[in-house]
Order: sequence, then C-alpha cells, then structure tokens
Amino acid sequence: MIRVVLVDDQALFRAGIRMLVSSQPDMDVVGEAGDGREAIEVVTRTQPDVVLMDIRMPVMDGLTATAELLKQPEAPRIVMLTTFDLDEAAARAIQQGASGFLLKDADPEFLLAAIRTVESGSSVISASATHDLFAHFTSETKPVPPTYSDLTDREREIFALAARGLSNSEIAAREFLSEATVKTHISRILTKLALRDRVQLVVFAFEHGLT
Repeated sequence: MIRVVLVDDQALFRAGIRMLVSSQPDMDVVGEAGDGREAIEVVTRTQPDVVLMDIRMPVMDGLTATAELLKQPEAPRIVMLTTFDLDEAAARAIQQGASGFLLKDADPEFLLAAIRTVESGSSVISASATHDLFAHFTSETKPVPPTYSDLTDREREIFALAARGLSNSEIAAREFLSEATVKTHISRILTKLALRDRVQLVVFAFEHGLT
C-alpha cells in the first residue's frame, strides 16, 4: 500500500482528494493537515510514502514545511500542489528536494498516476511541464561538479535521456537494454551524483547546463 498524507488549507479540496485516493486498492490516506506546521506533526507521526503538499497555506506555507520534512532521515516523497504551471515557489521546492509538482485542476487519473510514479521512482511527473518550469526559472548555470566525471560513458548517455524526462521503459527501448539494467544505471548515477531521485537529476542537469 502507498501511504499518503494530504496537506491543504481547504477542507473541501482535501475531502475530494481523500475520496479519490481511498478508492484505489493500492493506496491509503493515513493523515491530513490544514497548514505546514500541522503537516510536520502528521507526517512525523504517520510516516507516509507520499505527501501531497499545497504551496500557499496559513501558519506555515508548504515551501517551509517541505524544507523541514526533507531534513528527516526517512523523508517521504513530496509532491507540491499549485494552481500555476509556471510557479516559482514550486521550482524552489523541487530544488530543495520535492519530487515534483501537480496542478490542482489535474485530471483525477493523472493525480493517481503521479502518486504511483513518485513512489516507484521510475519516471518524472509531467516531464515536459517540469522542463518548462526549470527552463523558465533557471538562469545562472553552475560549474559542473567533479563527481560528474565519475560517470561512465554509458551512464552519461542514460543521464542525458533521464534528464530529458524519459522513463525507464523509454530509455530501455532507445538503448536496447532491459528495464532492470536501466534501473541499475539510474541508481548508480543518483548515488555518484548524491541525488535524491530522478527529478533532482533533472534539476542537476538544468543547473549545470547539461540538458
């Protein structure tokens, strides 16, 4: 079961998402919160796999709460909820370590697929939208760190494809590899570059001009 916590200051919105998520045989809503401070308490107590986190809330906003939660040793995957497709706060949250963003008016099936995507780590939520987000808000390119040179030629090829948002299955088809082999390569790349997940790989590529 994928354990989910919902964080949003609108009770009606939370109720709709709770009904949707709870209707799935592989998901369970284990907690809710109406602001960022309450979210930290609920997440710490319930230890979910995925948190759906609104960005703009009273008491403590989602950006601050996300930064606090990601300091925890076994931090959950956090997906930011926003009403804007080009939201600078969402870009900052992802740079901090959030695993992606979703528009609040996303189709129900897309939201459910996003939760599964984040939990499995096999691809990036809405890769094209994530690319647009960072193309819009990433201005200054940083020097490529020495750790990038630790990647093998094959790993750099797979890094480039993953940075474009391709899933494991898409990379496997392009490179004539098994999905298991691609997963192993991705895991090694993330370890060598000290990255949390695939969306952080996309951020790394943008920040260092490797897209």
